[in-house]
Amino acid sequence: MINEPSVDALVRKLGSEENPASRYELCIAVAKRTRQIIEQMQSTGATELPGKQKEMVVACQEIMNGKVKSVKD
Repeated sequence: MINEPSVDALVRKLGSEENPASRYELCIAVAKRTRQIIEQMQSTGATELPGKQKEMVVACQEIMNGKVKSVKD
């Protein structure tokens, strides 16, 4: 379970004032980014992330830091 950043904070960060995000959208964004991180690790031969963090935690931190944005079609 991830306590920091909170789910509500991630939802607010992922969305915007005029286009708010939902928890479902957050789930999809985290899952997609997590898969991308795993694929990058496999292609480089890395076995674990620095600091022994989980891929999902890194994906959530990237959303909180504004590195990952959600794009609606």
